[in-house]
Amino acid sequence: MAGVLPDRDLRRLIDAGAIRADVPFTEGQVQPASLDLRLGTTAWRVRASFLSGKGRTVAERLPGFEMHRMDLSGGAVLEKGCVYLVPLAERIALPQGVEGVANAKSSTGRLDLLTRLVTDDGTEFDRLPEGYDGPLYAEICPRSFSVLVRPGMRLNQLRLRAGHAVLDDVELAALHARTPLVGGAPPLIDGGLGFSVDLQPATGDLVGYRARPHTGVVDLDRIAAYDARDFWDPLHSTDGRLILDPGAFYILVSREAVTIPPDHAAEMSPYLAMVGEFRVHYAGFFDPGFGHGAAGTGARGVLEVRCHEAPFALEHGQVVGRLIYERMQSAPERLYGTGIASNYQGQGLKLAKQFR
Repeated sequence: MAGVLPDRDLRRLIDAGAIRADVPFTEGQVQPASLDLRLGTTAWRVRASFLSGKGRTVAERLPGFEMHRMDLSGGAVLEKGCVYLVPLAERIALPQGVEGVANAKSSTGRLDLLTRLVTDDGTEFDRLPEGYDGPLYAEICPRSFSVLVRPGMRLNQLRLRAGHAVLDDVELAALHARTPLVGGAPPLIDGGLGFSVDLQPATGDLVGYRARPHTGVVDLDRIAAYDARDFWDPLHSTDGRLILDPGAFYILVSREAVTIPPDHAAEMSPYLAMVGEFRVHYAGFFDPGFGHGAAGTGARGVLEVRCHEAPFALEHGQVVGRLIYERMQSAPERLYGTGIASNYQGQGLKLAKQFR
């Protein structure tokens, strides 16, 4: 059956040794529709991002890019603007017919911490072809803040799927008719479920945050430890418009409150670049149950926005991205926000969990 593998199937792959690690798996590592991947004990500072390429391994390519090696065991700072390669604790042997896609976790994206999966024989980031058998690496590039990391930290996540799981527009419209995916106005369904930016909040005039250019280090293990004002400038708008500065990083929020039914998952995809020189998409997995039922009545998507090339005027209600819905092979045992630590259920405009 085509679909995204739920938590119970991920545990079966772990029990069968198809997903393995040198250290025991931890509680909460298996999410409703994905597996959190953990940093290993070593990092390499590299002079450039790279892919291993067809027929080659990361290990054999690394000497051509390595600058120095770092031991993460006691904690180490990954500096803003630098590129690092970290072997992950997990190794995988995918069954035939199952492929993988990775993405940064929510808090990783909200920190502007570019994290991508790298593999042997790889010609794309964040992709595992069916039958892949080998090690996994995280490429990490802090863009706005230097960060303190340790072994075992979970910065990215892996979703496994069998067959063609993505809903086309007809199937998506039918799903919305059965289980409303957004409230209010009719949904924009065009290559996925379109969503827009909210620059006219119902109360007040706070519309987002912009990362400050010169800040201290963020220890990723410290929750609600940092005063947001030391790292972010609040943004206010009274006319429904925000001008994005080139190179700046923003946290904004979608106008729509979205729902992911229990038997589906979703991934955030950026809108076409031709509509503006900005990118909306750093952490993109939405788990089954996000904004659904007793756990919530729709939740808005936080938008991680980086402007490129030229200043750009973003308008209230402008479409900035889409959600691509996928079938689950079966509903997971636990939904997002139900019996698990779900930091962003029922969210609105919200910074990463390290800030108060």
